Amino acid sequence: MKRKSAYLALALAGVLVGALAFSQLEFSFPGSADSVNAPPVTVANRANVAEAAPSLKHQSIATLQDLNNAFVSIAESATPSVVTIFTEKTVNRRRISPFDLFGSPFDDFFNIPPRDQDGNGSKEVLKGLGSGVIVSRDGYILTNNHVVDKADAISIRTHTNRRYDAKIVGKDPKTDLAVIKVEAEDAEFDAISIGDSDALRVGEWVIAIGSPLGENLARTVTQGIVSAKGRANVGLADYEDFIQTDAAINPGNSGGPLVNINGELVGINTAIASRTGGFEGIGFAVPSNMARKVMQALIDEGKVTRGWLGVTIQDVDDNIAQGLDLPRTEGVVVGTVVEDSPAEKSGLKTGDVILEIDGRKVDDTVELRNRIASTSPGKTITLGVLRNGSMKEIRVKLSELPGQEVTQQQEAEMNDLLGFSISELTPELASRYRIESGRNGVVVTGVDRASKAYRAGVRAGDLILAVNRKDITSYEEFSARVAEMKKGDLLFLLIERQSSKVYFAFNL
Repeated sequence: MKRKSAYLALALAGVLVGALAFSQLEFSFPGSADSVNAPPVTVANRANVAEAAPSLKHQSIATLQDLNNAFVSIAESATPSVVTIFTEKTVNRRRISPFDLFGSPFDDFFNIPPRDQDGNGSKEVLKGLGSGVIVSRDGYILTNNHVVDKADAISIRTHTNRRYDAKIVGKDPKTDLAVIKVEAEDAEFDAISIGDSDALRVGEWVIAIGSPLGENLARTVTQGIVSAKGRANVGLADYEDFIQTDAAINPGNSGGPLVNINGELVGINTAIASRTGGFEGIGFAVPSNMARKVMQALIDEGKVTRGWLGVTIQDVDDNIAQGLDLPRTEGVVVGTVVEDSPAEKSGLKTGDVILEIDGRKVDDTVELRNRIASTSPGKTITLGVLRNGSMKEIRVKLSELPGQEVTQQQEAEMNDLLGFSISELTPELASRYRIESGRNGVVVTGVDRASKAYRAGVRAGDLILAVNRKDITSYEEFSARVAEMKKGDLLFLLIERQSSKVYFAFNL
């Protein structure tokens, strides 16, 4: 790896030297527009220029060859660590009504249940495909959660076309990351080096590798630049800090690596923004620094524990800055302070503006949430807070984010029982589903169209207020209520949708 990095550095140096030499030759000709007082070009000067032309041509070709070889070197070093991931999931086969072939735009509006979705008892195996990247020689593979979520069987194919069974080590839906493991005594895997995504700069070259559109296109290599960093509110995960790139990413690339010019992993390709479903020059990757922390937690503990402050927050815009007599639109303003939370115990108050964490500036709510969540529970942090025009330092000992004791397997079992998935209400989800900011509770994030919940009228974006006539305000409370139930029991929900409260009841 060091030899290839050194070769790459030499190649890129050649690019720069060649470019510099080219610029000097181009702009130092006598009589150019940049040489107003230069003597006129003589016959002898013309002869010198003519003699330089072949040399310039060969030097330019050599420079392009160095650049070409540099990208080849990157691809050769990173490709052996990329795998294609195959998944299988067994589901009940749906009985299709002729009306289902056409559908109706009014179904969701009037909550008309889909017809004939009880199934006929037969089974159907759904197959999926994605990408992954090997991060250790003993077979740990990093990928996206949505690639392996709810899979009954997982296998991978390496660059040598060998196929191995794999198992899930852990999943983290909140960042859409997962770790799987291949157990094979006779196998030794090529692991990628993990780079520092914080060191990436907008405009840097990157390479994406994966299996776009199908296994017959496995280990496809595409090249582009870092288009932006810190992309959030994309709606893909609860904790977002995406690298945006124009390196071509298509369905099937999910879980594959985004690689820098040193051949290091700097991101996990996750999604695209597209009107057509294909590549349009806007792809998103989870930064390697975030992925590394999640990966290590999943390997060590099987789950990710996150720090919890216990406040609702919002960005400071011009109107809020004016209302709070703030000199600038910066920082994050505190709304509700949760009772008995670390924030309340430390003395944080509604209207406080958080400007710093441990001396580092905080720009917006996304950055604050990510930094708090990535801090270990039990650690004490120092907040720089503006209160009534005066700066204060407030020390806070973080707790564990409530609800994290629910394991990934328990969560999957709960979702299968309910027929829908839920999440703690976050500012991002509140914005996505147009729920009033500052609310507590859990929100429905997805509904199985073949489920009883869907037929009863439950939809994504519903805010759950009560379960079986007991109020709930957190994911933890919801999970505790559902844990007491079993298949066949009646689930009675009070839901808020677009400021209206509605009851839904159905048997699990």
